[in-house]
Amino acid sequence: MKVLVVNCGSSSLKYQLIDMENEKVLCKGKCDRIGETGEGAIGKPFIEYKGKSGKKVKEELPLPDHKAAFEAVVRYMTDKEEGVVASLEDVSAVGHRVANAGPAFYKTTVVTDEVLKTLKESSIPYAPLHNPAAIQGITACLDIMKGIPQVLVFDTTFHQTMPDEAFMYGLPYEWYAKYGVRRYGAHGMSHQFVTEEAAKLLGKPQSEINIISCHLGNGSSITAVKNGKCVDTSMGFTPLEGLVMGTRSGDIDPAIIEFIMDKEGIDIHEALNILNKKSGLLALSGKTGDVRDLRMLRDQGDERASLALQVLSYRIRKYIGAYMAVLGHVDAITFEGGIGEHNPDVVKAAVTGLEELGIVFDDSHLDDEMYEGICSKPESKIKMFVIATNEEIIIARDTIKAISE
Repeated sequence: MKVLVVNCGSSSLKYQLIDMENEKVLCKGKCDRIGETGEGAIGKPFIEYKGKSGKKVKEELPLPDHKAAFEAVVRYMTDKEEGVVASLEDVSAVGHRVANAGPAFYKTTVVTDEVLKTLKESSIPYAPLHNPAAIQGITACLDIMKGIPQVLVFDTTFHQTMPDEAFMYGLPYEWYAKYGVRRYGAHGMSHQFVTEEAAKLLGKPQSEINIISCHLGNGSSITAVKNGKCVDTSMGFTPLEGLVMGTRSGDIDPAIIEFIMDKEGIDIHEALNILNKKSGLLALSGKTGDVRDLRMLRDQGDERASLALQVLSYRIRKYIGAYMAVLGHVDAITFEGGIGEHNPDVVKAAVTGLEELGIVFDDSHLDDEMYEGICSKPESKIKMFVIATNEEIIIARDTIKAISE
């Protein structure tokens, strides 16, 4: 069985076709700058594809919408020379990544007309940056790949094991009962994959491990895993809560919102737009939210870039300490995602000062741009691992389960 895994952004479409007999990636790539045409467009839309030969191909072409992007993906997948399937009949199912559907859906779900209607009508407030793009992609895929089962896989599913005291807010209970206002979390597929891999590295059953999983990227979250299940996570009702991120503020005093609305004369929509798209590391540095660029600027003496990185590391350390208290005993701390896998100095800064708690970082891989494996010293009471996450394989596995039930 072959599963097409899809992850749609507002102007992008990432994809992988996976043969589930051996979990081998047959092809992968992305479409980018979807809809960015005409005046004001910075660059031209394009598709990247890596298929049969293993050679990456990039083609600039009109991509006015996600439907056009899916048509391009299908053309490449079925190409006589570089294609990996003879036709769409060889694709068993499509798995779509969805950030958070709120209380409407809490587990992997096969798409029906009613499911899609509910997703469109009720899910957007729970992930306002992610869900509109996901819905666009799902709708386009249904149109292009008629007759192929489509499945929704949610980033929140792994976090459904949180106890009430972890997911409830100190807000009117009616808001939870009527509107589903609670902690949902995100990056669940990444935390799930890393939990499974950590169990292998520790040589224990998943049901016997306690870990702190740190998914660090442009969007970041930390999850406390007890006996192999999520018991708390840093992201909340939406992916805005928690760590300071690329453009997201993370935890703030909510009274700041009204204060700044009054001072700046802005409405709630603009305020939330600022918190989601113009805050975080970008706001702290004044230049960029990309950690790679921040490290370069810091090394050139940019004080605000240095401040942004210090705030990031401090917030990570703060959550690690909090989740050590939640778990009581910790077997390992893992680091994954673009920052976690490629920026060992950021990881080091995040755990520096925790030596008294039994956490000792190993400097021997500090100069490696990409490292996977143990990153703690032998004397560290708590092991630390860098694990290359693989959310796509979780989506593919869950998709197969859903269409087989």
